Parts: sequence; C-alpha cells; structure tokens
Amino acid sequence: MKRELVTIIILLCFDILQAQQLNKPKPPNILIIFSDDHAYQAIGAYGNPFNLTPNIDRIAKQGAVFKNVFVANSLCAPSRATLLTGKYSHINGLKINDITNPFNIHQQLVSRILQTHNYQTAWIGKWHLQTLPGDAFNYWMVPPDQGNYYNPDFINMQNDTVRMNGYITEVISDLVFSWLDKREKDKPFFLVIGEKATHREWLPDIRDLGAYDTINFPLPKTFHDDYKGRQAAANQDMTIAKTMRLKEDLKVHADYERDGTYNRFTPEQKKAFIDYYEGKVSKDFDEHQYTVGALLQWKYQRYLKDYLAVAKSLDRNIGKVLDYLDRNNLTENTVVIYASDQGFYMGEHGWFDKRFMYEESLRTPFIMRYPGVINPGSSIDNMVVNIDFAPTILDIAGIKPSEDIQGQSFLPVLKNKEYKWRNAVYYHYYEYPEPHHVSPHFGIRTNRYKLIRFYGPADFWELYDLKNDPVEMQNLYSKKEYRSVIAQLKKQLNSLIKKYTDTGAQKILKAETIR
Repeated sequence: MKRELVTIIILLCFDILQAQQLNKPKPPNILIIFSDDHAYQAIGAYGNPFNLTPNIDRIAKQGAVFKNVFVANSLCAPSRATLLTGKYSHINGLKINDITNPFNIHQQLVSRILQTHNYQTAWIGKWHLQTLPGDAFNYWMVPPDQGNYYNPDFINMQNDTVRMNGYITEVISDLVFSWLDKREKDKPFFLVIGEKATHREWLPDIRDLGAYDTINFPLPKTFHDDYKGRQAAANQDMTIAKTMRLKEDLKVHADYERDGTYNRFTPEQKKAFIDYYEGKVSKDFDEHQYTVGALLQWKYQRYLKDYLAVAKSLDRNIGKVLDYLDRNNLTENTVVIYASDQGFYMGEHGWFDKRFMYEESLRTPFIMRYPGVINPGSSIDNMVVNIDFAPTILDIAGIKPSEDIQGQSFLPVLKNKEYKWRNAVYYHYYEYPEPHHVSPHFGIRTNRYKLIRFYGPADFWELYDLKNDPVEMQNLYSKKEYRSVIAQLKKQLNSLIKKYTDTGAQKILKAETIR
C-alpha cells in the first residue's frame, strides 16, 4: 500500500512539473538587424521629413525609438566586437579597423552563452572582424572584409568562398529566409543580420538609381563650419569638400574598365550604371562647370542621393524580413532590434564618416519592437551605450549576464520608467592617423555637458554645453565661468575610467596631473 502511495505521489509530482514546463513562457526569438554607417538623422522615426524609411519606421510604430543610444568607439569593427561581448574596446581587444589585428573569436560572446541555453544562433551578412565566426554561431554566412555591393562573395561554414549573384542586400535577405526555413523550429533563435548598407562607396541597387533626384536636400546648419577653437575638428581629413572623391565616391566619369568594383558587374548591371551616371550625373557635372562653392553643394547633393538610395534597398529588405515574421506567426514572440554600428555625418560640420565624439557619430539609431513589453509608439530617452546590448539580449532570454560584462541590461527600464539608470556615458576612440586623421580621444557625456580629452599628436580638452549649443560649435573649456563644471566632469570621467579599467586613459590623465 505504501509503495503504491509513493508511486502515486511521484506520478503526481511528475505531472505537476510537466504542466509547469508546458505553461512556462517560451523564450523569445531575438532578431538584430545591424547596418553599417546608417545615420539616425537619415531615418524617418528620428525626424527626417522625407519619408525615406517606412519599414524601419514600422518597427518604431510597433515598438520604441531610443533617442539617446551611444557607442563606446565610433568605428565599424570595434562596434561589432562590443555588440558580441558587452565590453569596451580596450577589454575585448579590438580598438581599430585593422586587417592585421583580428578579433579574438575565442573569448566569451553573447552568442555562445545563448547556445548553452538552447538558443539556435546565426550571423548572416557583414561580419568585418578579420576572423571567421567558427563555433561562436550555429550557422554563419559572411562576406570577406567589407563585402561588395554587386555579386558579392560569401564565406560559408566549410570556409569555401562562393560568389552570389545579385545586390548584396537582396542576397543577404535570401540567405536569411533560407536559414529561417531550415532552422530547428523547437528552439528559440538568435539571429544577427549584418547589412553592408550604407557603407562607402554607396552603390545603389539598379532599381533605386535616381530615386531621390527630384529632392534638393537642405544644408545642415553647421555645413560651412570654420572649426574655430576646435583644433581636432580643423585637422581631420573627412570633408565633403576635399576628401570625398568625384570618381570613386560620386561616380563622376567612373573608370568602369579598370576599377575592380565594376569588374564584378554583369554587362546588364554595368550598362545601367553607365546609362545613369554617365548619362545624367557626369553630364550634369560637365555642363555646369561649377565654382568652388557651387561644386561643394553639388557634391553634398550627390552624396545624399546615393547614400539614401542605398538605404532605400536596406529599408525595403527590412520590410521583407518583417513580412516573413508575420507570415510565419513569429511576430508575437520575436524581439526585433534595428541598429547601426555607429552614427554618421550627413554633411554636419562639412563632413561624412564618423569617429569623433561629437553627437552625429557618437549617437546611433536604435529601434526595438518587443510585443507585450514595449508599448507601440514609445520613446525612450534614457542614455544607453552599445556595451548594454549584450547584457540586455541575455536578460531578454532569461539569462543572468556574467559580472565581467561591462554593460547593463536596460530591460528593467522598459518595464519601469522610474528605474535608476546611468547619468553619463564614457567614450574612447583610438584609430590614428589613417584613414581620416582624427586625433584619438576619450571623454564623458552627461545630459547637459560633453568633456573630451584629445591626445596623441594633440594635447587639449574640449567642453560643450549641449543645452545651449546642441550642434557643438563653441568649445567652452577655456572659459573661467565653467571651471567648476569642468572639475565636476573630470571627477566623473575619472570615476568611469576606473570603473571600466581603461588603463591607457588613466596613464594620460596621471601624466597630465604630474605636469
């Protein structure tokens, strides 16, 4: 009788446990669309008036726009390393874009942690880490280095390089859908779609050539910046006026026979490019014989038209991904994140590219849809850094981030607006002198102020009052009335440097104190 009773109790316990497992919410799928050099100011959800990104805006309408997301180091490969590790560049080992310094793929990565918790992981598209993903993902398919816009090569998991026909954004989408169709359906997935768009040299899809030719884009307020009082800004090499190339960047009389970019094109693709760029763009350039000032404005217009045409394909394919989730009943249990590796200059200060700690490159777009957690149409003002992406991803998956991850999960912020959150952001940029001669620097950004320490060949500070000077034209560091503000900011900066164990920055500040 006792044995039968024990058996009954065991069976009841088993049934209860089984019922609990059945009722336990399934961990959400996590999908990150990670673009390259896509400026927040080129996105409708961030206030662009030209309705350029209806599908990115669709994520925002169904989720949240994050208004204050910043990067730890405004550079392509280092930002990808930070996404994977949740750590600053001096900790994860990737400070610059350098083919001789591949990313250490064997360190702890968010994808590996997810794998140990039954997630199926994949990275499809631009990788740009000078090493292959290996076992860090269950599946991967990545272009070598930067990849090509037309008929791109991809490296598969057998380490074979294969050429794919078509435009890279379309090719990536097809690879994504193929993997999603074949994945293990009983497991949640973590998928990163690495987009090449909108990286230089901005070659649009054939169907998007001339998409914005009827628009005359307004010049940014700081377009004719003279860089007065800002030594690093004056000494850079990333201006539309001098650095942007007519032939390679803007396709004015491009060398279609000797430029290796166009050797990848099919005859039909090359003909379409020649018809457009020689028949319209180059002809327009030749006929007007622009003066210096008029040429600069012409270059700006051409830059935006090509850049945004590349972004048009990006946005269209994001729509395809969202439609796939809808058709396959995945929308309600999939967190969708759209982000770029950093911000980008769209003519502000007369520039393109990124690197500086100034707002346009420090700030990156980040839009998130999380059904049941984020109310549609939300706006998040809290300051987030890209070191926070990895711990937040783990938190969403129900995994406690390890203590060595430097970022914080912002999931509590989404659930409770009163949650105590960071009040300052730390930044450190290293790559010098090439390719754009931007002096290395580190600094702190608060809600009101930004303090930057330039070093290397340079040796000076900059201070900006973001409330009164949001476009950062007035360096206030030498102003006596800001001495107490500077002292407080330096104290906060030192605290963050110690918190994140940036010994390089510590040495620079220590040497300055000794002097």
